[in-house]
Amino acid sequence: MKKLVPLTISIILSFMSEAQNINRIEPPCWWVGMKNSELQLMVNGKDIAQAEVNISYPGVELVSVDRVESPNYLFVNLLLDAEVKPSLFDITFSFANGKKIVHNYRLNERRTDSYLRQGFDASDVIYLLFPDRFANGNPDNDVVKGMLDKLDRKDLYARHGGDIQGIINHLDYLIDLGITAIWINPVLENNQPAASYHGYAITDFYSIDPRHGTNELYKELVELSHQKGIKIIKDLIFNHCGSNHWWMDDLPMKDWINQWPEFTRTNYRGTTTIDPYVSEYDRVLMSDGWFDVHMPDLNQRNPYMAKYLIQNSIWWIEYADLDGIRMDTHPYPDKEFMARWTREVMAEYPNFNIVSEVWLNYPAWCAYWQTGSVNRDGYDSGIKTVMDFPLMFAMQQAFDEKEGWDTGINRLYEILVHDFVYPNPMDIMIFADNHDVSRFMKSKNMSIGRFKLGMAFLLTTRGIPQIYYGTEILMDGDEAEGHGVIRRDFPGGWEGDTRSAFTADGRTKKENEAWNYLNTILQWRKTATAIHNGRLIHFIPEKEVYVYFRQNSEQTVMVVLHNGYQPKVIKTQRFNEILRNFKEGVDILTDTRITNLEKLQLSPRSALIIELK
Repeated sequence: MKKLVPLTISIILSFMSEAQNINRIEPPCWWVGMKNSELQLMVNGKDIAQAEVNISYPGVELVSVDRVESPNYLFVNLLLDAEVKPSLFDITFSFANGKKIVHNYRLNERRTDSYLRQGFDASDVIYLLFPDRFANGNPDNDVVKGMLDKLDRKDLYARHGGDIQGIINHLDYLIDLGITAIWINPVLENNQPAASYHGYAITDFYSIDPRHGTNELYKELVELSHQKGIKIIKDLIFNHCGSNHWWMDDLPMKDWINQWPEFTRTNYRGTTTIDPYVSEYDRVLMSDGWFDVHMPDLNQRNPYMAKYLIQNSIWWIEYADLDGIRMDTHPYPDKEFMARWTREVMAEYPNFNIVSEVWLNYPAWCAYWQTGSVNRDGYDSGIKTVMDFPLMFAMQQAFDEKEGWDTGINRLYEILVHDFVYPNPMDIMIFADNHDVSRFMKSKNMSIGRFKLGMAFLLTTRGIPQIYYGTEILMDGDEAEGHGVIRRDFPGGWEGDTRSAFTADGRTKKENEAWNYLNTILQWRKTATAIHNGRLIHFIPEKEVYVYFRQNSEQTVMVVLHNGYQPKVIKTQRFNEILRNFKEGVDILTDTRITNLEKLQLSPRSALIIELK
């Protein structure tokens, strides 16, 4: 037996040596010259908590090494000096058994004037693009080993193969259309067993899903877009992750996510975050309940999680050179954390912009989330742009109803009247539809006149307009039939498609009429400064006609929306407070000169957009 002891010890030491490792360090790299000099590294590896950590690099101070509940995590807190040089430096992990692991960590040089990057604003028109359903530019990544969800274009809830290369291949299409910014639904890894195509169940916050491409390709997409004058907005989710996220098998600590004795779903009641009379039960259920069975709820009250998420968004801004962020389910996470997150991002990038999804029914509820709101509880989100769901709901009904006191196009007027509750209504994102609601053209039976009225309004009223992919070719879909129906493939995005709507020859006559109409407004809008920053003056709708003006010191634009089904002539004396200063105008939709502004001839279900002279 005595002869076996040295061999046994040797085997144990060998096992320990093999067991101790580093699986990942996040963030995977960082930058010098950031305003916030603190950096938290989350280190994951077998028994890594047994290690002592040493760093010896000028300008990098090891502040602390935090061990948590799981032995397979360390949180290494660093302080970066203002003069620290970009380079690789060694982080040494030393174990009691004599083993050492040396990790080369990279500090990158920051782009010149990165902190001055300009976010999107009302001069932009945003194209919301669903990546799995837009275009398949690289069929080789349709099926990737280790990715669980299936590829099946016949299944509306399976993967279809759309990817980043497909977006790159059609950037010129978007340029020709007149788009200036793209919001892409999430492209981070979603390695879920089913219905992962939507991208909102992230399983790796630092990696592009390989079925979409690579981190490097995403970075290339942004660079090529910038060369063509297009901004890129990244869709982020801080409320939850996917149930197959790599950390779910071994959480750093129990309160890394919000856990319940059994599965507990959120109540989806965003009102609980603003309700002065809310019960604690309802408030907690909204914030801490899971969005779905496959979407564990992240606990942003955990300080390590909070830092992790803040650094993740800043990492993507720097790494990919982003122009904006769209934050999913903004009212669901801890709202004090969300305000902190916004402050830290905007401190690094004061001209940046974030748009938050606040899916709420009334303007006052949405206004609570816009920075500068005077809220009863003193809360300020720091968010410049919120999504205008109330106006979207009004748009989806306004052009289908007869005019009444509060129906028909009066719905648009009445929603805009509520703008007194917003600190800055010009910064709100406006939209007729998106990936979660029925398409603006809910069915093929809807008239193109309805489409034209909606798009003319969307692109000339106050706010930052967003158009959902396929709207320009009258793609239809009713959300009541399921999300897959409103997220169909763009025709021509796949090799073998019977036609390509990316070209005029591949579009039907009606689709080309819609595309050309939208294109005319979009191209004109690029230089229409009154639409970008001018004041809005509107008149109460009368006899199915809604008239409003956009005006600044450089330009005055008159918009006339006629929702009636018969031709009409309107006298314009009522609008003389604006028109008295002008003699004529040009209808930008038809390039027609209008020499008599006293009367206007209106076709059924039509719009005029008149640049006054």
